[in-house]
Amino acid sequence: MALVRLAVDYEFSSREWWEKGGQDLWEAIADASGAAVVVLDDALADSWLAQAQSLPGWNDGPAYAPHPVALSPADEEDEALV
Repeated sequence: MALVRLAVDYEFSSREWWEKGGQDLWEAIADASGAAVVVLDDALADSWLAQAQSLPGWNDGPAYAPHPVALSPADEEDEALV
């Protein structure tokens, strides 16, 4: 099992995804209200991303921030959060 990092991309400019269910979806995995980063096992992250991508507005950001949440490999600091 590998760990991955999901993080809110604050450069994503559209609000549609957040307003059409994304906020509730994010809060369902975030440990604390207002958390901007979560560390999950890759299978759970894949499942969450599939749901996130199905919501309107997922692809509405600019080229440098195409999605409201970014996926990256977890590093040692992130793994301490788990």
